[in-house]
Amino acid sequence: MNRLMKYPAPLLVLCLLAAIPWITACDADSEPHEMVVRGGLVFDGLGGPPVLADVAMDDDTISAIAAPGSLEGALEVDAEGLAVAPGFVNVLSWANESLLIDGRGQSDIRQGVTLEVMGEGWSMGPLNERMREDRLARQKDLRYEIPWTTFGEYMEHLEQRGVSVNVASFVGATTVRVHEIEYEDRPPSAEELDRMQELVRQSMREGALGVGSSLIYAPAFYADTDELVALAAAAGEYGGMYISHLRSEGTGLLKALEELIEIARRAGVPAQVYHLKAAGRDNWPKLDSAIARIEAARAEGLEITADMYTYTAGATGLDASMPPWVQEGGYDAWAERLADPVIRARVAEEMRTPTDEWENFFVASGSPDKILLVGFSADSLKPLTGRTLAEVAEMRGTSPAETAMDLVIQNGADVGTVYFLMSEENVRKKVAIPWVAFDSDEAALAPEGVFLESNPHPRAYGSFARLLGRYVRDEGVIPLEEAIRRLTSFPAETFGIERRGVLTPGAYADIVVFDPETIEDRATFAEPHQYAVGVRHVFVNGVHTLEDGAHTGATAGRFVHGPGWSGD
Repeated sequence: MNRLMKYPAPLLVLCLLAAIPWITACDADSEPHEMVVRGGLVFDGLGGPPVLADVAMDDDTISAIAAPGSLEGALEVDAEGLAVAPGFVNVLSWANESLLIDGRGQSDIRQGVTLEVMGEGWSMGPLNERMREDRLARQKDLRYEIPWTTFGEYMEHLEQRGVSVNVASFVGATTVRVHEIEYEDRPPSAEELDRMQELVRQSMREGALGVGSSLIYAPAFYADTDELVALAAAAGEYGGMYISHLRSEGTGLLKALEELIEIARRAGVPAQVYHLKAAGRDNWPKLDSAIARIEAARAEGLEITADMYTYTAGATGLDASMPPWVQEGGYDAWAERLADPVIRARVAEEMRTPTDEWENFFVASGSPDKILLVGFSADSLKPLTGRTLAEVAEMRGTSPAETAMDLVIQNGADVGTVYFLMSEENVRKKVAIPWVAFDSDEAALAPEGVFLESNPHPRAYGSFARLLGRYVRDEGVIPLEEAIRRLTSFPAETFGIERRGVLTPGAYADIVVFDPETIEDRATFAEPHQYAVGVRHVFVNGVHTLEDGAHTGATAGRFVHGPGWSGD
């Protein structure tokens, strides 16, 4: 049976007014609207039952929703047999650089994403001159100018260049730390912390959603709880929240989760767990305890939420296989230490040793054949893309730990890496949780040009389509209307974003039209550069951006401001 047939047509009688508040009266006698999406099954994004309806757009706004056939449009899209929903929110996006190269954001637009939310620990501002010079020097495949200094200037730069998706961001706790104390492993002085807080406040006034951290990585690892509370409290002065890649997702998961809850409580702000997971086979049973602890905090009155991606593998770098102390001072200092035989021996031993002192993905992955190398900067190493660390170690005749250190040195930068860490059972368990949103934790790419120089995690092309195809349609883990709520109004409300994430008159016209029967991810770990299928149309701020599955070239995306935006 067609997925849409489970929703009875009598839910909507002609010109129904009372039962569904956002259905408007027939306006067939009024002037035609600019655009009408006709006859689709309309999901409001709030989790309620869908209805057969026409949706009208004028300028950038949803202007009317009415019974099928009762609206006229100068342009019309036939949505019969299709789902019509608010545009999806990617709550953890790394499109901050990829959109500077290609503003179309195709891997996400073709899954129905209309808002990219960035800022996991790092943000593109605020920068000082030293940080700007360092970023320019470290550019490899993706090369771009940096005409901005502040958080807001970067976001406005994206909008002015032209992007197909809306963009929002947290200000990075790591970014403001590096701004003041560089890559040193020490707490900030009182004066430095004051300046870090003021950078957060300034970014909030410029439109940040809050402050984000990524605590397994150096130099973020060096920040203590008091420092993070101070930054979160500064964001909270403007209605912002705290969002974090926990200090551990493996051995120390529960302790790390307690730190996030403590930060939320002490700073008086909502908090969200980035990509909730239990990493490493020995840690898989801890997910139940983590879920129970979040439920208890929510019952206490704390606003604690989480997000996830729909895969059993994570992606980061080889830095997550090496202790933070060896990375202090930034890449140059890290590479120099790795060239020292005495230090190499110590690092290799720590890489092989289970610990709760730092997040060791070398151990958590279980074996080097579950560590996939996908992103090299050095041309000489690019032929290794798609090989496992075990394969490269065997090719070179060196141990996996030694091979990892050699690759970091030879690459001139960290090496992009996929780690197979999670269980499928836990993925389904997280999909079913009502306070979990969804992310890609990847860039917004296209299978062309410079993007083909490395392999992304397939979640770049498939995370949202995989949710709707595999976990909703095929496995029935949650109903379609609940999945849409968690992709739309739930993250928008969590982040304090108004007039987005809902399909009601007066909301911005961010709309996706897709076929629930055919939506599916196609990207794989072996061949990740493959678009998802099943999304037919996408409108961003009322502009037709994906038409019959093809990108129109439109760049109507906007900088979506956080709750503290000053209006300047």
